[in-house]
Order: sequence, then structure tokens, then C-alpha cells
Amino acid sequence: MQDIAKYIDHTILKPETTGADIEKLCNEAINYGFVAVCVPPYYVTLAKSLLHGSDISIATVIGFPMGYSTTASKLQEIEDALTAGADELDVVHNIAAVKTKDWPFLENEINKVTAAVHQKGKLVKIIIESGLLSDEEIINCCKIYSPYNPDFIKTSTGYAHTGATRHAVELMRQHLPANIAIKASGGIRNFAFAKELIQAGATRLGCSAGADIVKESYLEW
Repeated sequence: MQDIAKYIDHTILKPETTGADIEKLCNEAINYGFVAVCVPPYYVTLAKSLLHGSDISIATVIGFPMGYSTTASKLQEIEDALTAGADELDVVHNIAAVKTKDWPFLENEINKVTAAVHQKGKLVKIIIESGLLSDEEIINCCKIYSPYNPDFIKTSTGYAHTGATRHAVELMRQHLPANIAIKASGGIRNFAFAKELIQAGATRLGCSAGADIVKESYLEW
């Protein structure tokens, strides 16, 4: 396994996040060499300025954390985030539509979302909130979303009762084409679990404990 830091989207998405928190997050991202930071939309511009001159990507969230805002609202959020300087958009799909099996709605949503991001040359990650879905629903999402080529399917927001699990990542990997990567997030607080998720098929990890995980990796290796 390569340097664990190169898997990590160093994340802070608490509603009470301050500018000082973002500064600390970005400094840690530089110090440890994380691949990206994931920040609230309000702080994209600040993170962009703090990371100017680095190769660290700026990620932010769309439709977060519930996912049931309208497709039009998500598209406006995407436009605003891209204008602010975001490189990667982590979009919560409409979980309510999954539960009602409204697959045409979800196809329309992902079609518009991925097009809006890709036409600007940026990356899109679709958060399915796997902890709220049955195995069948996870598989259906993978099948329906695959033709639209999102860059990643992401397990979780970190706000549901269940975050990333090895089972969910393995199930997603089994039902996604190789060109679609997996981001695991939610409850990743130590190196052992991070490594387990990577072994299951994740190539990105969204976590707020990135610094601690890297420090643990130094001890283990």
C-alpha cells in the first residue's frame, strides 16, 4: 500500500466550523500530504486561498447531508461551488427517491449533476448513504449510476447512524465498473479500519481523523 495520506480527503463538515478550523485543516493537509480537503461550501474560497500553490484538491458537499433538496437546487449549489473554486463535488443523491424506487428521478438527477461537473473538468462523487440502504438498493444504485460515469461512488455523509463498512465497499466494488472509484467515509477513525476499507476496494477515504491515521501508519510501518 502506498502512503496512506494519498487516500485521504481531510474533512471537516461540522455546522459550527470556523475559519480557524479550516486553516488548521489546510495546514495539516499540507504537512501530511493529503490528496484533498473537504470543507463546507461557505469555506471553499478560504480553503482555495490557503492551499494556493499546492496540489491539494478542494472538495465540498452538495445537497448535504439529507439529499432531498431538488435537483435544481443541487445544480445551483454545484455552480456556486465551482465558481468559488471547488475541484471535487460530493453530491448526496435523493435517498427518499431510492426508498420509493423512483429510479427515473434518480437517473435524471445523476445525468444533470454529472454533466454539470464534468463539463467544467471537475470530479463528482455521488454519496449514496449506504448505511440507510439495503444491499439490493446499493446494487440498484450502482447499476443505475454506472452509465453516467461519476468519478466516485461514496458510501456516506458521516451523519447517518452507520457510516462506511467493509461490506458496503465490497458490495459496491462488485457492482461498479473499474473506471468508477469508491470513496469510503463516515466513522473512519484509525489506521486499521482505513486499511481494511482500502483492501475492500476504496481508493479514497473521507475522514476528520486523517492526521491521527497517518501517525498510526508511521508506527505500524
